[in-house]
Amino acid sequence: MSESIEQAQEGLESAHDAAAHEGDHAARWIAVLIAALAACLALAELGEKAAQNTYLTDHVTLSDDWAYYQAKSARATTREAEASVLESLPGAADPAIQARIKQARDQAALLRDDPTSGKGMKQLDARAGEIQAERDHAFHHYHWYELAVGALQIAIVLASVSVVTRARALTLTAGLIGGGAAIFALSVALGLI
Repeated sequence: MSESIEQAQEGLESAHDAAAHEGDHAARWIAVLIAALAACLALAELGEKAAQNTYLTDHVTLSDDWAYYQAKSARATTREAEASVLESLPGAADPAIQARIKQARDQAALLRDDPTSGKGMKQLDARAGEIQAERDHAFHHYHWYELAVGALQIAIVLASVSVVTRARALTLTAGLIGGGAAIFALSVALGLI
């Protein structure tokens, strides 16, 4: 963000210098345009960073949930294997062994689906799907903000160059690009895109 602010400050300084030395009123208006574009750029970069942080947070949470899911899967498989081994032993009809078999199967079933605590594999899978959708949404927002930030930076450069070259077409182009980028960033912020 500091590079963008420095770029905007350089543009403002060149517009101010041109206005001070030549008394050009257009240069003053261009300086105002650059300041407005810089403000839009700062806000777009805030949105970009927020989307990036949301993406990273959701990504870490998703990784944790899948690791927890895999651990539960391994434990459930172990408990089911324990029950199978106990069933294959001679004397499996013994009530004590039957109780251990039932306990192992019940624990495996609870690891796979636990609606009471919401921490079964089935619930983790559903939660991971929701978090993945949120993560992907934040990732798209981040990229949309990146486009808006890039367009605003280009608009600031064009406006700065227009002060020096006195090419009004560059000023108009900068205003159009910057205005479009600001509206695009606002649309992303409001969730319209």
